[in-house]
This record gives sequence, structure tokens and C-alpha cells, in this order.
Amino acid sequence: MMIASDLKPILFVTGLVLSKLSLLMLAPLAMGMAYDEPGYVEFFYTIIVTQTAAFTMLRWGRQAQFNLSVRGMFMLTTSVWLIACMFGALPLYRIDHISFTDAFFETMSGLTTTGSTVLAGLDEMPKSALLWRSMLQWLGGIGFIVLSVAILPFLNVGGMRLFQTESSDWSDKNTPKTKNVASNMLKVYLLLSVFCALAYHLTGMNWFEAINHAMTTISTGGYSTSDESMAHFSNASHWVGSAFMLLGGLPFLLLVQSLQHRDLHYIWRDAQVRGFITLIAVVGGMMSAWLWLHGTFSLEDALRISIFNIISIVTTTGYGLTDFSHWGNFTTVLFIFLMLVGACSGSTSGGIKIFRFQLASGLFTRQLQQLVHPRGIYPHRYNGRVVSEQHIRSLVAFIFAFFFTLILLASGLALLGLDPVTALSGAMTALANVGPGLGRVIGPDHNFHLLPDSAKWLLSFGMLLGRLEVLTVLVLFLPAYWRYR
Repeated sequence: MMIASDLKPILFVTGLVLSKLSLLMLAPLAMGMAYDEPGYVEFFYTIIVTQTAAFTMLRWGRQAQFNLSVRGMFMLTTSVWLIACMFGALPLYRIDHISFTDAFFETMSGLTTTGSTVLAGLDEMPKSALLWRSMLQWLGGIGFIVLSVAILPFLNVGGMRLFQTESSDWSDKNTPKTKNVASNMLKVYLLLSVFCALAYHLTGMNWFEAINHAMTTISTGGYSTSDESMAHFSNASHWVGSAFMLLGGLPFLLLVQSLQHRDLHYIWRDAQVRGFITLIAVVGGMMSAWLWLHGTFSLEDALRISIFNIISIVTTTGYGLTDFSHWGNFTTVLFIFLMLVGACSGSTSGGIKIFRFQLASGLFTRQLQQLVHPRGIYPHRYNGRVVSEQHIRSLVAFIFAFFFTLILLASGLALLGLDPVTALSGAMTALANVGPGLGRVIGPDHNFHLLPDSAKWLLSFGMLLGRLEVLTVLVLFLPAYWRYR
């Protein structure tokens, strides 16, 4: 069994999260009351239920000293996401009169910033529900930034320790530093959200549309207020979306340092940022040329649409802007690869992440050199730091776990009756937190409402696995985890 001393801290932190979640529900409640639309009564009751649960957990979990083991940290990370999804789903369940399965799927997709949806008729949906969907993604985005900067390096998940900072040290002496880092990242996150909303408003969106899309753009989530997604809005808004999705895919810790020192060198010197920008530039140029030369779009439209879709997929935002699966076999295969890549570590995006591909490429090159010169010594460095054997083991374990989980998810969906394209692309889009899948069922012009409930639960689990870097959740299934030491 797990260490009993971890249970109280887990309850206390979960209670704090639910308490903050219930307070944030006041915004859509006020929105419903202001527009006299259905929904505010449902939010009122949900606030009472959520706050009651939070108060109970805080009372049971309160203790004089806060001590949490590494094993407890794994449980805390997973349980907070699951319980927040359960309570966050209640307003959607009550307002739209959808099944709890659909409400949970929508909420999990929101908090993990995946962007897959089961809802239709967004243009006529109550504004309170639309605002809550956007807020879920905004909260999930900042939540994952803190997770990837302060917790995952500490747990040594998937090579993340390469980006360990003082904020990853959970000893008492560094608690003020940890709070300062988290506070500064939140300030930058808020600042970018405000600028994004202003930019969207200048392109023709009303304030409600601009604020909602700003939250889902910076969080690289992809929820929209329209069934047509970003195709509903002006061409200028597509360029704004591309710019801020790109910013959302950058490491927020480096954004903080750049703003503090007023020097972009802090961002550009990072190997993964250079790799991220280079990937978008190269693939964007190739795809724009392909679409223009084949007469699919004019040169201007080819640049706008291809750049927007590439950034949307690489940053795992998942906004819809034309169905790219209709552009030809070459572009479809390219987008399948881009679905798995992801942007930078410490950003709001999902996927495997650029740095892991760069590390694997370096290991491949070193192995080739070792074959030619068996006695040679080739130290492996990344961003000026030596990559230890521990980093390599962690990286290999993550890559294996990611693709093994992908195979299991796709196989499970196929066993539930889904066709191969839907099963494989559904597993990919869930595990990489991208949003749209491929095919006639869950393609960019469709959503996930036609899937059976069992498939939605399986995909919800896949989204959680992907958001928490797979290993963080899988470790809970080890028998050794539950034994006393």
C-alpha cells in the first residue's frame, strides 16, 4: 500500500484546487446572469457541490507539517487532474443535458488542452458554457506549465530533468524561489492572454469571441465559440492565431527571463526553440509551395492556411481551418508526423516534444561515430549540458512507453468497432493532445460525438496519459508502487 502519510497532503492540495475551481465558476455564473441565459442556476449548484467537497478535503487533509514523498507526488499529480475533471464536468452535464460521459470527455479534453469535442451547435450555445470551456483550457495550460517546470523534472519523467531549475527543488529552502517562478510565469501567461484578446478584437472578433479565443490560443487548446472554428473568422485573425500559438509553444520560463532582461537571446540560445522555429519554417515553406504549385490555393492563401495549420498541429492546439486531409497524400502523411512532434518543453503544448527528437538524433549520430571509431569518446551534450546515462534511460523509457501506449489505445479502439483510420488517429490525437483526428468520423471537419461511450472513456484516459507525460500515470499501475517500503 501507499505510504499513509501521503494521503493527507494529497487531500489538502486536491481540496485547494477544487476550492479555486469553484471560485472560477463565478465568472460563467455572472455571464449567464448578465445575458439571462440558461446555465447560471446550474453553475450555482455546481459551485456549492464543489466548494463543499473542497472544504471536506481541506479539513481532512490539514496537518501541521506538509510532507509528501516522491510516490505521493505521482498520485497527487494524477488525482488532481482526474478529480478536477469530474467536478469541472458538472456544469456541462447539467446545462447541455448531455451524458456524464460526454461532459467528462469534454472537460478532460479542455483541461488537458487537447481540444477534441463532442459538442455541436456552438454558435447557439449559452455563453456561460462557452466561457467555461475556454476557461478549462486556459487553466489546463498554466497548470501544465507549472507541472512541466516544477514537478516533472523533480520526478525525472521522460528526460525532463535536463530542464531542472531551482523551481524543481522541493526542499524547504527553495520554496520562496518556487513561488516566485510560478508567479512570474502566471504574469507572462496573463499578459500574453490580454495582448492576444486585443489583437483578435482588432481583427473583427467581438469581445466575447476575442477573450474566449485568446484563452484557448495561449493555452494551445483549440476550443472555439463556433462550429466552423477559426474558419468562421477573418484572414487577419488567422495570422494573429498563428503568432500567439507560436508563443504558446515556447518555454515560458525562457519567456519570463527574456522579459525580465529585455533580451531575446535567452529564448534563441535554446536548442529546442531553434529546432521548433526551424521545423515550422521548413515544413511551412514546403507545404505552401505544394499547395500553390498544385493550384489548391493562391500563394497568399497557401502561406496563411498552411502556416496556421502547421503551427496549430505542432503546438497541439488543434484549431480547424479547412480539412487538410483533402490536400493530398503527401500533406496527410506530413500532418500525421506533425501530430506526434509537439513544441517545446515548458510550454502549454503536448506531444513528444522537440527536445526528445533532438536528443534521439544526437544519440543516433554518436552511435554512427562510435561504429566508425570504436575507441573514440564522444560526449553527448544538449544546450551546453552533458546528457547523462540517467537522462538517456529516462528518454528511452518515455519513447517506449509512448508508442506502446499508442498501440494499446489504437488496438482498444479497434476492438470497440472503430475503423483503422479512426482508431489510430484517435489514439494519436488523444495521446499527443492535438485535437482533430483523421477520417470521416473524427476528421478536422467533424467531432467525436458519434463514438461509443466506451471509446470516449478510453480516449479520455489517453488524453490524461499524454498530458501527464505517460510515465507519471503508468507508474501507478506497478504493484511495487503500492507496497510499503
